Order: sequence, then C-alpha cells, then structure tokens
Amino acid sequence: MNTTTTLIASAMIAAFSMTAGTAQAQDAKQEKCFGIAKAGKNDCQTASASCAGTSKKDAQADAWIYVPAGTCAKIAGASATPNKG
Repeated sequence: MNTTTTLIASAMIAAFSMTAGTAQAQDAKQEKCFGIAKAGKNDCQTASASCAGTSKKDAQADAWIYVPAGTCAKIAGASATPNKG
C-alpha cells in the first residue's frame, strides 16, 4: 500500500509541475497592450484604477490587456507602453 501511495503522489507532483511550466510558457508568449481595452475589461491596475476590470472608459490610455506577443503592434490605436492620454 505504501508503494502505491508513493507512486500516485509522485505522478501527481509531476503532473502539477508540468502544468505550472506550461502556464509560464504561455505568459512568455503574451504582452501588455495599452489603449484597447473596453471599459471594465482591463487586465490589471492603471494609474486611475486599482484593479482588473475597473477601467472607466473604452480605450483608456493607461488600461491594458494581455494579447499574444506581436499582436499589439498590429492594432490601430494600441501601444506596448502606456499612452499619456
């Protein structure tokens, strides 16, 4: 019984480790894109909002969302750095 328990625990640890590695790889393929989020749909803090989902207007200059790397440069009005507006 101890051997079976140890094997199951080892398998679970390995599975969780792979999941964490996959999440980190996905994060590396994402970039922040400013000025394109709909009101209340930003991904994180802005200069005037304390948390995700709290931007006050569409295309708020300092509000950002994650997009696949390389996508932000293809969107009109978007910026990879916070806009001053």
